[in-house]
Amino acid sequence: MNKIGRWMSSAAPVALSMALLVALPSQALYKVVGPDGKVTYTDTPPPPSSGSRVIQLGANSGVIVEAALPLELRQAVQRYPVTLYAMKVCEPCDSARTLLRQRGVPFNEKLILSNEDTDALQRLSGGRDAPTLTIGGQVLRGLTPDQWNTYLDSAGYPRESRLPATYQYPSATPLTEPPAPTVARQPAPAQQPPADSQIPASSTGIRF
Repeated sequence: MNKIGRWMSSAAPVALSMALLVALPSQALYKVVGPDGKVTYTDTPPPPSSGSRVIQLGANSGVIVEAALPLELRQAVQRYPVTLYAMKVCEPCDSARTLLRQRGVPFNEKLILSNEDTDALQRLSGGRDAPTLTIGGQVLRGLTPDQWNTYLDSAGYPRESRLPATYQYPSATPLTEPPAPTVARQPAPAQQPPADSQIPASSTGIRF
């Protein structure tokens, strides 16, 4: 708990000029990179004949779509991104998801599904608690709503949801990559002995 002062003071506030802010549609569902390299966000993809590269954003992209967030949330996400480490079947984990969603905190979720995931969580957080929350570099093990809300307040996340109505949370993904399936090796075919090996030998070992 006593690390919160050092954690927050280590990042100086970023001064943003309103003249430099780019207005992006809150319903942006596509990131479009034009032939000239110009990047735009839109809710309607351009035709294939435009020669643009189109990246679909949303729940299955695995990342928080910052372009769809209001400025206040976008700044908090950039400075202190939030990640929830949880299990699929876990009452405290469900309560943690509800807390974050009701408050309107954009977060990525990493699922603890295997022993490898548990070991990775141990290395990341120093414990094996589910749920675990990270806010920037701050680690909160176990769900304590008052503590979580205090840290989220300090990180600049609003107490009430500011998420656009069309916002979709990224899909939860395993903490570690599942191992590649092992391909069973087929036994090598038995080799037939050379034809001359079947010729009987004399008592001296000489083959005829």
